Amino acid sequence: MKKIFLILCIILTGTLVCAETTDYEQIYRELEKPDFSFVHDVDPGEIYDIQHTSWSPYPLFRLTSPLYFKDIIIEPGYYLLTPREHKGSWYILFKEQGKVKYIIPVYNREIVPFGFYDENLPKAKLTPSQKFHVKFLDFVGKYVRSSQRKPAPDTFLETTDLDNNFISIVIYWGDYRYYMVLRTVRL
Repeated sequence: MKKIFLILCIILTGTLVCAETTDYEQIYRELEKPDFSFVHDVDPGEIYDIQHTSWSPYPLFRLTSPLYFKDIIIEPGYYLLTPREHKGSWYILFKEQGKVKYIIPVYNREIVPFGFYDENLPKAKLTPSQKFHVKFLDFVGKYVRSSQRKPAPDTFLETTDLDNNFISIVIYWGDYRYYMVLRTVRL
């Protein structure tokens, strides 16, 4: 009797999880177009993100066809996607050549599951001399405080084509993932 009850509970929970669907059209309609911009299109928080790295820590997004959010048209090109908070709401900044070109709202922000980056990011393949060099720098950084290096935040980008000409972009940056929904044709 207990086994049957346990199996029934598992089936019902699985059914409830499968039945949970996201209405992207409703989310898209409820999101509001950003009503702010940056002075000279410069992101003021960028200096704090890049001060300890040799390159940009943001994920690079290559866009080959235009995407739409309300009346904003995101033209094809290469963009650095940067999450930023403004007045309690989260936004993704599309930056090109260091300047903010587009600001798109985020509809959900979650913590990245433990071990996600280990499973999805490829490991660097180093030659023996590169391995020696990295171990030497780690050894020096361990004992000389001024030469300690901070690792850049891990990043990952996930794009999903949805029904009704919607596209979902999930940006993994550091400890959080940011969800946004765009359209491939105008609404």
